[in-house]
Amino acid sequence: MIESDKILMSVRNLKKYYPIGSNFFKSSDEYVKAVDGIDIDLYAGKTLGLVGESGCGKSTFGKCIIRAIEPSAGDIKVYLDREYSIREMRKSEFRTFRRNLQMIFQDPNSSLDPRMTIRDIISEPIKANSSLSKNQTEEKVKYLMDIVGLNPNQLYRYPHAFSGGQRQRIGIARALASDAKIIICDEAVSALDVSVQAQIINLLKDLQEKFNLTLLFISHDLSVVEHLSDAVAVMYLGKIVEAGPSKNVSINPKNPYPKEL
Repeated sequence: MIESDKILMSVRNLKKYYPIGSNFFKSSDEYVKAVDGIDIDLYAGKTLGLVGESGCGKSTFGKCIIRAIEPSAGDIKVYLDREYSIREMRKSEFRTFRRNLQMIFQDPNSSLDPRMTIRDIISEPIKANSSLSKNQTEEKVKYLMDIVGLNPNQLYRYPHAFSGGQRQRIGIARALASDAKIIICDEAVSALDVSVQAQIINLLKDLQEKFNLTLLFISHDLSVVEHLSDAVAVMYLGKIVEAGPSKNVSINPKNPYPKEL
C-alpha cells in the first residue's frame, strides 16, 4: 500500500460473520458480515489509518487481529524474527505472543481498572512478559510515565484522579510496557476534547519515531486519520472500498464514500 522496507503484518481475506436468528434448535443461514474479506498490510514503523462510520466493522477488525474476537475466516501473519500465523496459534502460544500486539481503547474510563493504582496498571504487563526485578520494574514504570507526559510521582494514584487525556496517556504507557511492535489504536482520541486529541496524536507520532512502532489507527474521522497516517484504508459495510496514501484518499478519492467522511 505504501513503500517501506518491511511488511510487519499481512492480513488476507479476514472475515467475521455473526448468524442471524439462530437458536439451540436451529442454526441460521443468514449472517451479519461485520468484516467481509479484508486484505491489508502494516509496514514497519508506519501508520495505517482505518476509517469508516460507526458500525462499519472497523473495531471488530481490530479485535480480530488480537483475537479478542475470533475471526470466522482468513489469515493474519506477523513477520518478526520469523513468520507467525496468528490464527494457527494455540491459545497458550498466543498468550505469550500477544506481548507484541497491544491495543489502546476508545474509552480510558472503562479500559483502566479503577481499583488498581497507576503503578499496578502499567507494571502488570511488565511482570507478565519479562524477568525484571522489582526495582527494575519500578524504574521502567517511572520511565514510561515520563515519556508519555505524566509525573512519575503520581504512581500510587488511582485512575479517577486523572483527566480523560491523562488516563489515555496511562493507556498508552500500558501498551508500551510489554515492548509491543504493533499497537492498535481503536478510536483512541474520539472521547477526548479537540485540543487534547491533538496532544495525544502528537504524542503517538513522537513515540512511533522513538520506538519504531507500527500503528493501526482506527477512527471515524478522516481528518484525524490523515494527520497521523502514512496510508489510509476506508471501510464500508465490512469491506475496504478505497486504500492508498493518506493525502490521495482525503484530497482526491476515487470512491464517493470518503468524501462523505
